[in-house]
Amino acid sequence: MTTSSPPRLHPVYADMPVTIFEHMSGLARELGALNLGQGFPDGPPPAPLLEALGRSSAKGSHQYPPMAGLPELRQAVADFYRRTQGLEQARDGVIVTSGATEAVAAAILAVAAPGDEVLLFAPAYDAYAPLVRRAGGVPKFIALKPPAWSFDRAAIEAAISPRTRAVILNDPLNPTGTVASPEDLAMLAAVCIEHDLFAICDEVWENVRFDGRPHASLLAQPGMAQRAIKIGSAGKIFGATGWKVGWIVADPQVAAVVGRAHQFLTFTTPPMLQSAVAEALDDARIAADCVAQWASSRSVLLAALAEAGFAVLPNVATWFACIDLEASGIALNDRTFSERAVREAGVASIPLSALWEGADMPRHIVRLCHCKSESMLREAVSNLVRWRDSIGRDCLNPFPSQRPEPEYQRSADKHHQHR
Repeated sequence: MTTSSPPRLHPVYADMPVTIFEHMSGLARELGALNLGQGFPDGPPPAPLLEALGRSSAKGSHQYPPMAGLPELRQAVADFYRRTQGLEQARDGVIVTSGATEAVAAAILAVAAPGDEVLLFAPAYDAYAPLVRRAGGVPKFIALKPPAWSFDRAAIEAAISPRTRAVILNDPLNPTGTVASPEDLAMLAAVCIEHDLFAICDEVWENVRFDGRPHASLLAQPGMAQRAIKIGSAGKIFGATGWKVGWIVADPQVAAVVGRAHQFLTFTTPPMLQSAVAEALDDARIAADCVAQWASSRSVLLAALAEAGFAVLPNVATWFACIDLEASGIALNDRTFSERAVREAGVASIPLSALWEGADMPRHIVRLCHCKSESMLREAVSNLVRWRDSIGRDCLNPFPSQRPEPEYQRSADKHHQHR
């Protein structure tokens, strides 16, 4: 009997390896390791959010909501940005999506046609490049350099060609936890205007900042109102990543086109979740309490790492902190460190090189998630210390890099306290 192979599947997905997040979280589950790799809080969402969900589940609709989102959530998003960032955005410029990744996909599909080039900054969220390729576009990576991870106009200009259509900006930046400066934002806006580019602004970490400063969006820069698509996430604001409630904010004419892409991806998002998020966004205390809780756990991780002699790159945002292995006296590269640490120390991490394409890839930085319980964070660092001290002199650098003190966080970030 003759057997035949299955028909060819799309190469973007058929040839794609398992993501680093699935790989490390799978190992953490299999081995019973402490998962400081994939970013999600271990605790439940805020009680007021769950109470709002109970009310909306009991009394609200369980049928298809409007494709663009419940009117009350679209208005709550517009009001939230007006109150927290000074953005004057109309409700009809908000489209609710099933999570921020879906919002990114809809924005890319709305902007990039086959053959268009899209600029990405490395390190980058690993969904960007496959989504650009599936839309028929060509991702072009621009490397950012540690420890500041700042934007270089000359490098950006050098990457632009007549086929460049858009740039994707993740600010605050995952995995580094850094924030674009006002000068960076002004420069990026000027480049977009000069070269007639769209900016897809992944700003899901906008509310998870520990420097006491409000987030500033590229959308608010002069000349960007009709060429920027801002993406937000209730999962990041409230620590409820499984809810998958996100949104895009843009000029209403631009938002309408993104909405047409969205309607053929997920079409709608569960109405009871939308209603609960709308209620929570209207109460500023809920999001503020989340950030205060994460600021506390962040301080625990930073202090424990510093006491143990790990060099931590500076950061003021997100749920993550990055260790410079070389400066910490560890000779292993990031992938080897992560593979061995999860198996031998029982701690899962993310190697930064896994979030990179192209040249200038750093191989000495790993990311740890800090939105965990204080006891778990202390146990994880203790495990890493015992393992580091046991792996042998061939894996340790007896002369770690001596960097100026301001470049590394060797204390619990005493200069950046959340207000």
